[in-house]
Amino acid sequence: MEPDGTYEPGFVGIRFCQECNNMLYPKEDKENRILLYAIIADVSQDPTLPRTEDHPCQKCGHKEAVFFQSHSARAEDAMRLYYVCTAPHCGHRWTE
Repeated sequence: MEPDGTYEPGFVGIRFCQECNNMLYPKEDKENRILLYAIIADVSQDPTLPRTEDHPCQKCGHKEAVFFQSHSARAEDAMRLYYVCTAPHCGHRWTE
């Protein structure tokens, strides 16, 4: 609490899911007046992922996609780059 009686929340840090290690985003439960944390299931809306217009969606033709790298547990497999269309009703996923 501040000297003038007001309360200003400080930085609470970044939280991560214990199951999938994705970043948790705050979500307000207005009915119970509490703050919950949840992952963004729709990766196309994840503000932390890079975006590109160099790889348009092959399904709907939308120009923008988010992308991320993933690697296999097998050492002989190379890193793969995955793309997800950001069009609201598409969500097509592909790799190149």
